[in-house]
Amino acid sequence: MKNYTQVYVKNSLEAAEFYCKAFGAEITRAFPNADGTAYEHCELSVNCEGFLALAEAANPCDVEFLHKMKWETMTFNVFEMGSEAAVRHAFDVLREGGAVIDPIHALPWSSCCATVIDKYGVCWWISI
Repeated sequence: MKNYTQVYVKNSLEAAEFYCKAFGAEITRAFPNADGTAYEHCELSVNCEGFLALAEAANPCDVEFLHKMKWETMTFNVFEMGSEAAVRHAFDVLREGGAVIDPIHALPWSSCCATVIDKYGVCWWISI
């Protein structure tokens, strides 16, 4: 059984490449719409394991409002990223055009973690 988390975002073609860059993922299945301007469905994998599915949002959220309020509507947890360098890389990519909720810091259960709402309005908690 596969379990993908799916997000609906504005600019899904750009978002897929953005998440590939942040997490070292690759697009493993993609179904663009008829005119090729957006994904009806796109699947990303990391190390040959399903990671995330995404599609174009019919009614995208007001990302500027989310950033201003630092409002988390839902948080995706990506943990066991393998190294502090991997967390820092993802953090640097995800914060481009986004809003940092919690900068990189240590917690009793994680020596390196952060929370960011990205430029698409998706909130990420990333950790070693």
